[in-house]
Amino acid sequence: MKLKTIARCIALIGMSAGASGWVQAQEQPAPSPQRVEITGSSIKRIASEGALPIEVITRKQLEAAGIVTAEQFIANLNINGNGSDNLASNADVTSGAQRGNNGASSANLRGQGADSTLVLLNGRRVATHGMKGSAVDLNSIPMAAVERIEVLKDGASAIYGTDAIGGVINFILRKNYNGLEAQAFTDISQQGGGNIKRMSIVGGFGDLENDHYNVLLTATHSENDALRGDQRDFVNTFQPNRGLSVDTRGTPNATVFATSLANTILSNKSNSGPVFPGTTQVMNAINVLNLPGGAGCSAVDGMAAYDAKLWDVASSKYACAWDTGRAAVLQQPVKNDNFVARATFKIGTHQLFAEAVGSQVEVSKRFSPNQVSPGTNFPASSFYPSTGSAYNDVFNAIVAVFPSIEANRGAPIAYRWRCMECGNREISTRTEAGRLQLGADGQIGKWDYRVGLSRAYSESESKLGTGYNYTVALANALGTGIINPFLKPGEKQSQAALDLINSTSAAGVTLYGGKTTLTQADAALSGEIWQLPAGAVMAAVGTDLRKEEYTFNGDARASSVRPAILNAPFDDSNALPKVSRDIRAVYAEVLVPVLKSLEVTVAGRQDHYSGFGSTFNPKVSFRYTPTDTLLFRGSYNTGFRAPSFNQLFNGITDSPYAGKDLADPATCPTLKVDSSKPGCAAITPNILTGGKTTLGPEKAKQATVGVVWAPSSNFSANADIWEIRKENSITTIDLTTMLQNYDLFRDQFLRDSTGALAFVDQRWVNAGSSITRGVEVGAKANGAIFNGKWAAGLDGSYLLEKKSRPMANAPYGESEVGRFTFTGDLGLRWKHTAFVNYTQGDWTGTFTQIYRAGYKDQVLPGVQNGLVMPSNYNPNVKAYIIYNMSVTYSGIKNLTLTAGLKNIFNTDPPFAITYDSNTGAGSSWEPRVADPRGRAFTLLANYKFK
Repeated sequence: MKLKTIARCIALIGMSAGASGWVQAQEQPAPSPQRVEITGSSIKRIASEGALPIEVITRKQLEAAGIVTAEQFIANLNINGNGSDNLASNADVTSGAQRGNNGASSANLRGQGADSTLVLLNGRRVATHGMKGSAVDLNSIPMAAVERIEVLKDGASAIYGTDAIGGVINFILRKNYNGLEAQAFTDISQQGGGNIKRMSIVGGFGDLENDHYNVLLTATHSENDALRGDQRDFVNTFQPNRGLSVDTRGTPNATVFATSLANTILSNKSNSGPVFPGTTQVMNAINVLNLPGGAGCSAVDGMAAYDAKLWDVASSKYACAWDTGRAAVLQQPVKNDNFVARATFKIGTHQLFAEAVGSQVEVSKRFSPNQVSPGTNFPASSFYPSTGSAYNDVFNAIVAVFPSIEANRGAPIAYRWRCMECGNREISTRTEAGRLQLGADGQIGKWDYRVGLSRAYSESESKLGTGYNYTVALANALGTGIINPFLKPGEKQSQAALDLINSTSAAGVTLYGGKTTLTQADAALSGEIWQLPAGAVMAAVGTDLRKEEYTFNGDARASSVRPAILNAPFDDSNALPKVSRDIRAVYAEVLVPVLKSLEVTVAGRQDHYSGFGSTFNPKVSFRYTPTDTLLFRGSYNTGFRAPSFNQLFNGITDSPYAGKDLADPATCPTLKVDSSKPGCAAITPNILTGGKTTLGPEKAKQATVGVVWAPSSNFSANADIWEIRKENSITTIDLTTMLQNYDLFRDQFLRDSTGALAFVDQRWVNAGSSITRGVEVGAKANGAIFNGKWAAGLDGSYLLEKKSRPMANAPYGESEVGRFTFTGDLGLRWKHTAFVNYTQGDWTGTFTQIYRAGYKDQVLPGVQNGLVMPSNYNPNVKAYIIYNMSVTYSGIKNLTLTAGLKNIFNTDPPFAITYDSNTGAGSSWEPRVADPRGRAFTLLANYKFK
């Protein structure tokens, strides 16, 4: 079959009929076209004939970019959304849907969510992450064995079933490899921390064509070192002049509090402290460092004055705060071991294979030390007694400014304290995953067939490390007065105090664990069914039988011996014995050449899920080439996503809202916290999250229309406009939306007998809908100059619309494009990757630009209600732009060396207000957008043994 001009261009740029943002390998002589199965279709065909937008990234392109993990690959993929799906976004305290996502990295194509993106390995499913059970953990992908990655930029439920709304990522491993090669890679940051290294070996023997068999073995070990917040200057949550400050008064030098629990030095069983002399303002939180004449909060590392105006809490004018953002890791430490073993046998036109893939991943999230606060966990018996060594110094400093408390001398001190000696909180997660796949494919007459049987699993377990202490034991220890929460700058705890703190440690306790298991049998048959004047009509039919199982364990300790651990995020309410469901599906696909220049493909799939019934999803696509240089393509399809086991069966989790930015929508129409206005004071209700067994599948309708122009073999350009409409979305409606639509969600705001807001129900529901629309564009050119070959290209994604409504009868909200959101997908208007590369002889050089647009920033309460206007305030987050380069040399026999420089200009992430006053997580940069490592040097060496 003779490839025309446009077909050559399509093949050159990676079967996507559009320019890839990845640096292209130099053009090689084209082999004879062979029929292959392309991601997104069950019909085998010549690769360049497809009508769907598919981007292909090869192993050499990944190596040139210095990418050795699937998470790095996803971060550089323009079509991928900017969700809370990477390890950096989950390195701190998490809440709601992010809980239980320890150690996982996920894909999020077109911003539809990790659970709406299908991830395949060699064209077949793998088990979802054992902890959460709703999305594949990319850390389990054996990247060193990957030959290429195919990214389908279109819905594919008509072919693959559930999860394929946003698109499909198919990791395709090496096959029929003969030889032995070893590879070593290092990626070292200039500023220290976050270094990456990988070692791998690949071996194979036998040739399918000559020996009729091939055996492939690969093994890889990789490590990502931790990058701490205090290792980067841009992590600074104390920037009130820019509208950012920390809302925590739990400090290494404790802040004294008034409380109704007991008589204390600030009050007699009252949450209101003393009145500042000469005013009517009560002071409920006081730190001796911040009093007039004091040493100042900044005398202790990481502390600064609490910004009472920015958070609109006038009663904390003399409090201090501590920067929790500097304590969290920006890059979680990861250790990853994986292997692939595959044996393939060729018998005539048939190939039989057995493949085993396995991985073990260890990830540790580390964040701020625990805060001790007066309350249920720390009653009056835990307050600092008058016998404590620091008592007189603290009391005398406060009474000098507030003489009215003299009568309380001798009463205990209630306080909020950051237990630095307890250590940063650490949760370590170990995940083991594997898949055994048996299969065969080949030809029977003119028909191609494929059959397979597999069993895959992913099992995770999280354990507590440092920073977690038994609550009662710690409270009793504090009540002795031996531990001093009021250390002055430069002072340290006594050895007796340290021993007492260490005796309460809960390190090593298993937090929770989960396991998913996937058993699958599949079969497909494709071939020509008849001839039309314009060509052969091709068809495929197939079946897919799956059993999905999930188990989630809560606290692993004996139920009779479970002493409470301070702020340990046990999920006992979500513990599930083994739950399962069976899926039976049949599908068909027909390709009809209507004209020589026009082909139409029709596909449909019927899925039956035990538990909630059946769903049918069709797809229609076309490919039209009116000239040799012009191609039009398009598709329309429906999709669906079945609810995950967690969404169906999780119990109710009750989490107190700790932020200071929430006002009661029933009494405060402006929804802006303003303590000077009746009914607009800050409130802290409890938030209810959890599953519902009545959930049904969410459904989607989507369409894509595109054009490719290739006037010569040296240039091509493409543009595809797409839209996805989701209905009956499975969602937890964010609190902001519920507040803004209070009349619609009045029943979810639960009140006590006095009418005060006590609970907000944010459990999973089928509600509302969303519209996401965008354009993907690309261009690529290549040529020859100075006895070498050059190539240049651009791949971009422009988000036209992203909006949602909480219920079907509600109006759509304002556009979410370019606007900050706490969780979920951050809708950046424009993203692109541009590259230039040049090859001459044994040398290849590349230069790449990565661009991520800016957006509207978060606004803290004091700015929102006009109480304060920071002097250097900018409501917009700047664009993030970095440049990378690499050089590859292959002039030494059997050895290839690639040296790279990432982030050439050492660009910091742009300033962004990501601090969440509810959880205390976040700081001054956005992990969903930027890489915190800064300039880094990479070196890859690949040696082939002969």
